[in-house]
Amino acid sequence: MNLPQNTIIAVADGEKLSLFQNEGDAQNVKLRAMPAEEVDASKISSGGRHSSSAANPDDSQQEEDGFGSGVANMLNKQVLDGKIKSLVIIAAPRTLGEMRKSYHKSLSDVLVGELDKDLTGHSVQDIEKALAAA
Repeated sequence: MNLPQNTIIAVADGEKLSLFQNEGDAQNVKLRAMPAEEVDASKISSGGRHSSSAANPDDSQQEEDGFGSGVANMLNKQVLDGKIKSLVIIAAPRTLGEMRKSYHKSLSDVLVGELDKDLTGHSVQDIEKALAAA
């Protein structure tokens, strides 16, 4: 995957979010960790509460779905505020599905790519390799 310089990479699962910025160029990805952003996990996307609770009434699953939605909302705000010009989202498959429900059109416009992998807790080198292989 070609990542323009300064692309933001959001790595998420149902509980954790890590943000990175590409300080390299499109061919030579060099990620730098960014400060953590506040995520409001209290909101579950419309329809998400019913479908997840019907399939799995587990409260922790609803919390994970809410976190995914909260990550998307935080990223939407950053895009709308002009802080993110290009974005890649790497998330566990279920979390990515929840996040997609909440994408703003402006976020979709700056989205360079998505990877449906759980890479939270992995090293920066592992994330760079996954991006290079995508």
